[in-house]
Amino acid sequence: MDAQRRHALGRLGMEALRRPVLPSGWSCLGLVQHLALDVERFWFRAVITGGPAVIEALDDIDDAWQVAPDAPHTEVLDRYRTEVDLANAATAVDTPQAWWPHHLFGEPHLHTVRDVLLHAITETARHTGHLDAARGLVDGHRWMVLT
Repeated sequence: MDAQRRHALGRLGMEALRRPVLPSGWSCLGLVQHLALDVERFWFRAVITGGPAVIEALDDIDDAWQVAPDAPHTEVLDRYRTEVDLANAATAVDTPQAWWPHHLFGEPHLHTVRDVLLHAITETARHTGHLDAARGLVDGHRWMVLT
């Protein structure tokens, strides 16, 4: 998981972070914000612990991909780093998850912290692949290749 998190924070300049890459309009910065709010905070701090992040997780669930034009990119990147630290502190793999938003998603398909962790690793890896493609389109760089 830590390797995928480092990958998500791979190098890309400030202007390139904000540039819409696909017709849907998402940007690399929006994807990193999604990872912070919908992966680290939702899965680890809300679903696993059922703690105070539950309300926050529901507040941002619809617009996590949208970064305000005047929001400093460092704020989004720092939020991701902070959520990673908080998620790491909340993770005990064999315990049952503490919360699930039944009213939004029905019955849970993940039942333990281990299930959530594997889901988060998969989702983060998938999205870092998206970031690789976007970075290649934006500036021609590839992960782990200095070009």
